[in-house]
Amino acid sequence: MNSDNTNNILVTGATGLVGSCLLELLLQQGKKVTALYRNTIPAFPFSGKLHWVKADVLEIDSLEEAMQNVQQVYHCAAIVSFNPKQKELLNKVNVEGTANVVNACLTAGVKKLLHVSSVSALGRIRENTVIDETMNWSEESSNSEYGKTKFRAEMEVWRGIGEGLQAVMVNPTIILGAADWEKGSSAIFKNVYNEFPWYTEGVTGFVDVQDVARAMIMLMESDISAQRFIISADNLLYRDLFTMIANAFGKNPPHKKVTPFIAGIVWRLESLKALFSGKQPLLTKETAATAQAKVYFDNKKLLQFLPAFKYNSMQQTVQRVCAVYKQKYQLK
Repeated sequence: MNSDNTNNILVTGATGLVGSCLLELLLQQGKKVTALYRNTIPAFPFSGKLHWVKADVLEIDSLEEAMQNVQQVYHCAAIVSFNPKQKELLNKVNVEGTANVVNACLTAGVKKLLHVSSVSALGRIRENTVIDETMNWSEESSNSEYGKTKFRAEMEVWRGIGEGLQAVMVNPTIILGAADWEKGSSAIFKNVYNEFPWYTEGVTGFVDVQDVARAMIMLMESDISAQRFIISADNLLYRDLFTMIANAFGKNPPHKKVTPFIAGIVWRLESLKALFSGKQPLLTKETAATAQAKVYFDNKKLLQFLPAFKYNSMQQTVQRVCAVYKQKYQLK
């Protein structure tokens, strides 16, 4: 077993879907973990060698201080948004924040960095082409500022690698897990529970948050560096996933097909509504286009590098997540 010092791990974005699952697994393994917080220390239900430190990825001094005696850094902090109005914030946190993390790792002599990227950084609007790790974001293959910022964040990690930092990147597809179902990919479960009637013929990759966290730990503890990995259990029709979730909740599955024309009307109406309410739109031009696209991801590279790794089935994932939500929100 490693000593406390060599076991010292730092996690950014520790309260997010991926970060909190990662923390839980690391603490279960008896690891000593430092997690960053910005304002108040979060209520975290897992006990273990967990130390909260006040720091921000946009404040280089606090980052460098937090990384003293740290050997491994998991960079999970990011803004996920497909709202064009959040362009400045996306660039600030995702690109500048990652550059700061890379610089702090180099200054502190961190042994290895694991950066959580996204398949959006690969340029995921590619019909009739299976997406793999050789691909990159481009104006033609992406419709989101988010994808652009995740690609530029990866460039910062590659810069760090060029300057001698051991680092590896993961590119998860849509991550399924039990978090706040008002936000992000977790909102899928709330919409299906509320019997949202619409579906598209779109296809994309999905993955269990537990698989993402397990793969991250295995990659961190390996000798693998200067690589990126798609993490995706399965390519599914949105309709099939929604039906799976509806069945697990005992609800009616979606039954109305969204055409590109209807999607165009809806995102424009949502944009208008957001203008007057000040709230984030439920659907944007970018998410409407993504939901219509048939996108397939190749997950073979990770399995070649980590032959012992196995994905949970989507059926298992959906059953587990729905069971957690039923208990959490006392659903009937």
